[in-house]
Amino acid sequence: MPGTKDVGCLSSVLEHIQNDDYYSCFGEKLTHLVFAINKFHAFNDGNKRSSLVLGAYFLELNGYDYCVKKFVKEMENIVVWLAENKISKELLQRLIISIVMEDDYPESLKLELINVITQ
Repeated sequence: MPGTKDVGCLSSVLEHIQNDDYYSCFGEKLTHLVFAINKFHAFNDGNKRSSLVLGAYFLELNGYDYCVKKFVKEMENIVVWLAENKISKELLQRLIISIVMEDDYPESLKLELINVITQ
């Protein structure tokens, strides 16, 4: 089976994150990249893994090397929960920004995450 299912979808995602009219800050761009690859199925298989790896690569390309390992570790379960519709795009963005900008999730975010994954 060829790897790419929808090249147009992949191209659209990459174009949108480059345009500040769509996503003006880095956190929004990274969130959209992870969300769109995960949910819109640009690939025949491995969309969750691809969203994780492309997100980590995007961090690296933009000088956020310091948090790539943490991002990969933290996002392993999050991309699964996203695919299962347990996590919204808004919650995903708050989680990603916390991973990139903070040492640990704030308590309120931890509680929100626990609530959505245990429903």
